[in-house]
Amino acid sequence: MKNLIRICLVLILVFLLSFTLQAQEGYAKLEKNRNIQAKGLLHYLNKTKDTLILKSDKKINYLYSINKEYGRELDFLVDTTYYRLPLNKLSKGKHVFVAIQSPMRIVFVVRILKDIPKETPEEVIAEDIVAVEPVRVVHANNE
Repeated sequence: MKNLIRICLVLILVFLLSFTLQAQEGYAKLEKNRNIQAKGLLHYLNKTKDTLILKSDKKINYLYSINKEYGRELDFLVDTTYYRLPLNKLSKGKHVFVAIQSPMRIVFVVRILKDIPKETPEEVIAEDIVAVEPVRVVHANNE
């Protein structure tokens, strides 16, 4: 009888704590494309979940996103095999991304869960600028 009461108390405690204790939620959630034909494009979020990283063995020609109002929020030429996209440029909500690798189009979804703080110009100047090209990596400091 005592064990039954203890088990019930533990279950109630765990149930209540599951609502109050939550790990720090990231800024965004990625719904990956699981199609076998899209395996050449690796797409994932960084550890802080504020940057989308695209890697591929073939060149990524173009990238655009469609927001929940069916408007294009991002639309640009990538033309490289590695790309990092800061998600602070996107509005809150669902965004459907299309990465074009001729002749294929790979579609995946990024949900922005909360507003991502934008960098101030001082932080941008202080950081190193890295440009990645398909063949070589160029590294420059702004000093």
